[in-house]
Amino acid sequence: MKFASFEEYKQVYQQSVEQPEQFWEGVANNFLWRKKWDNVLEWNFKEPKIKWFQGAKLNITENCLDRNLASIGNKPAIIWEPNDPKEQHRILTYNELHEQVCKFANVLKNNGVKKGDRICIYMPMVPELAIAMMACARIGAIHSVVFGGFSAQSISDRIQDATCNLVITADGGFRGNKETPLKAIIDDALVTCPSVETVIVLTRTKTPVAMIKGRDVWWEDEIAKVEAQGNIECAAEEMDAEDMMFILYTSGSTGKPKGVVHTCGGYMVYAGYTFDTTFQYQPDEIYFCTADIGWITGHSYIVYGPLSQGATSIMFEGIPTYPDAGRLWDITDKFKVNILYTAPTAIRSLMSFGDEPLKGKDLSSLKKLGSVGEPINEEAWHWFDEKIGHKHCPIVDTWWQTENGGHMITPIAGITPLKPGFATLPLPGVQPVLVDEKGHEIEGNSVSGNLCIKFPWPGMLRTTYGDHERCRLTYFATYENMYFTGDGCLRDEDGYYRITGRVDDVLNVSGHRIGTAEVENAINMHSSVVESAVVGYPHDIKGQGIYAFVIAPNKHGDDDLTRKDILMTVTRIIGAIAKPDKIQFVTGLPKTRSGKIMRRILRKIAEGDTTNLGDISTLQDPAVVEEIKDGAL
Repeated sequence: MKFASFEEYKQVYQQSVEQPEQFWEGVANNFLWRKKWDNVLEWNFKEPKIKWFQGAKLNITENCLDRNLASIGNKPAIIWEPNDPKEQHRILTYNELHEQVCKFANVLKNNGVKKGDRICIYMPMVPELAIAMMACARIGAIHSVVFGGFSAQSISDRIQDATCNLVITADGGFRGNKETPLKAIIDDALVTCPSVETVIVLTRTKTPVAMIKGRDVWWEDEIAKVEAQGNIECAAEEMDAEDMMFILYTSGSTGKPKGVVHTCGGYMVYAGYTFDTTFQYQPDEIYFCTADIGWITGHSYIVYGPLSQGATSIMFEGIPTYPDAGRLWDITDKFKVNILYTAPTAIRSLMSFGDEPLKGKDLSSLKKLGSVGEPINEEAWHWFDEKIGHKHCPIVDTWWQTENGGHMITPIAGITPLKPGFATLPLPGVQPVLVDEKGHEIEGNSVSGNLCIKFPWPGMLRTTYGDHERCRLTYFATYENMYFTGDGCLRDEDGYYRITGRVDDVLNVSGHRIGTAEVENAINMHSSVVESAVVGYPHDIKGQGIYAFVIAPNKHGDDDLTRKDILMTVTRIIGAIAKPDKIQFVTGLPKTRSGKIMRRILRKIAEGDTTNLGDISTLQDPAVVEEIKDGAL
């Protein structure tokens, strides 16, 4: 959706709130449907039950690929930049991507995959990851992509939860100066996953791997079989708008990750609409999102959103600081990138290297910048604006979540007047509200409260896989007739929104949501640990760091070694992404008489603010607070 002015945005926004169904019907008409809907929307937030475009038939890959072939078949769809700058990059046109997706869809069929089967994908950032996802979508299989940094235990939990019967992986993956043995990790995970019958393995690192007869097959061999059979084409399966499209696991405030479910029709419409609207995408622009496809950002803004709009999307295997801190600027220069979408963590990390890595890099092709994953702090915003955008690129500071499917509150590039640190205003069709603890709506400006959404949008989650009650309790039970985001928010005098952080027990570390309960469970698995409590604290690069208070009376060896052992335990159970930054050993935790840990006190101690801890006289053992304060790291 393109806007000529801020006034036009305000006008369209007003119409979208007054007649939401009419608005979304207009948006949906821009997509290819085999059969149009009988009914735009049916919903209640009590059960919750949300159905968009009921009766409509479609396949998202026809929107991302087939409909683009006649007009832009030779246009680059995906430009892949490898981890090692000396390795050759790859360009896949829409025609080539369509052919590869069809071939791999036939590989899946040859391996017994049917509509509705759940497929776990655990791969490096190579084009075959996007091909595997779209091949699943093409035949109606449900993909569950697991980030390449997760441990065998985390993968096993996710495979078991979704009862996946096939896994797609690679021998290994490159990321910076690290090589991850993906197939070996999958082998460890599958010891406890009887549902998996087949593993398809792509060759990437040429790492020696165990190939189990009757279960493991090579990607390349399977493609050769399809080519020998002459199965180059694969008709897209007709899907209902409300059929499940993919599951993506996200942390919550309890220990077990929850599988967020997105459906075919609503997700397609929302990912495409938000990509086009937020970035005001023009057909000749080269777009680069630096996210990993293991997260929702990669699903919506590397694969499905851009491709549904006929965009050229850059996919990068590596990290911003390898082989040096100028890598993103080299890629921008090399491919003449027009839109750069990255995370505040990456920006803060690159800031710390100073101006040297920017020397001799031509960034003049850039027209628009974006940030994602967490609110961008003002210092990083100004650096991004001045050093990268040279003060002529609008920055879209996008707020949204895995559960939302796409952008919710964000500036529209070149249209919305900007304010550093503010996600600014909702996109047309999105109705945010602030509420107090009792769920009463807080009206007017210069106010703050808990951020909720009071009306459905097409990209929203429908359920949590296999546990609808968990979906209801997490998102819809806190405040009546509202979707609760879990975020606190401020609305300033201009009506602009600024996200102030989580209000539940979820941390936002480097833009990734990690539940405190999940980390505590992992720490408590260590043989020396009796109990632990985890809180977030401000971290210069990551935004939030993880501070663990640990009771471990029978430490094996010295404190330092035990700390390292605990970090290894967390890495083994969740992955390195969840490792605490600080571990403080304590003899007890501040608890109420009913046994509840007072995280508020621990949070203040972790933040270094011990002046105002409030009334601690009601605690089981007030003396423990002094001891923790004295030992703070």
